[in-house]
Amino acid sequence: MRDASVGHQCPECVAEGRRTVRRARTAFGGTQAGRQGYVTNALIGLNALMLLISVISAGGAGLAGGGFAGLFSSTTTPVDFWGGLIGAPTTYTDGPGGPVVASVGGVASGEYYRLVTAMFLHSGVFHLLVNMWALFVLGRNLEYALGPIRFLALYLLSGLGGSVAVYWFSDPHRPTVGASGAIFGLLAAFFIVLRRLGRDTSALLPVILLNVVITFGIPGISIAGHVGGFISGAILGAGLAYAPQKNRSAIQAGICVAFGVAMVLLALLRTATLTA
Repeated sequence: MRDASVGHQCPECVAEGRRTVRRARTAFGGTQAGRQGYVTNALIGLNALMLLISVISAGGAGLAGGGFAGLFSSTTTPVDFWGGLIGAPTTYTDGPGGPVVASVGGVASGEYYRLVTAMFLHSGVFHLLVNMWALFVLGRNLEYALGPIRFLALYLLSGLGGSVAVYWFSDPHRPTVGASGAIFGLLAAFFIVLRRLGRDTSALLPVILLNVVITFGIPGISIAGHVGGFISGAILGAGLAYAPQKNRSAIQAGICVAFGVAMVLLALLRTATLTA
């Protein structure tokens, strides 16, 4: 028997009661499972693991140094060559007229996996720490509000949107890595979620403005990746936050699927323009 508010209940009655009680949901369909932050922690762990593998593949190089105040490593590792976002097949040389150090393919040669793997690679530990701190702060809040599945879809599709933007508007022979597209997507979605809940967003506006200044003011940062991720997160965030309660889950899923299909079509169209 199990203690109850009045008397006792048998285990079968307790189990039956649990099956018939509806689970509490947030305004966006998320459940209490989002409180634990499992998806956020898993994404942070995956990004950290990929940096470790990348550094090991380069014999310990690529951990720090170079770039803006040491934020970005100047070393391109074998894992970066494999998974970084490179639009068209490229041959890299060791300095002007130097020997070939790597010949790699690109998205245009059929390596579409780069649109996803690039968002889990980083140019050094400082680059990783900046993105992962933002992921921890934004991710825990969004995962609780949206639920683990919706949050994961938001993260991956925002990152995909940033990658597709890089594919379209950046040098196709220049490698691009980092979770920044996905992070900017989370930032945009968080702003929309707060607005949907009627919360004060004044503290978030300076953060957005600061990131805009950094994006356009510091050389070497992927403008296309940041802007593409931000726009993607805004679109997805609006769809997830403002979906009507009736058939909410189906509508939210439809928005995510439609966005993913649109990104695939845009990637295929870009390939057609590069290979024509």
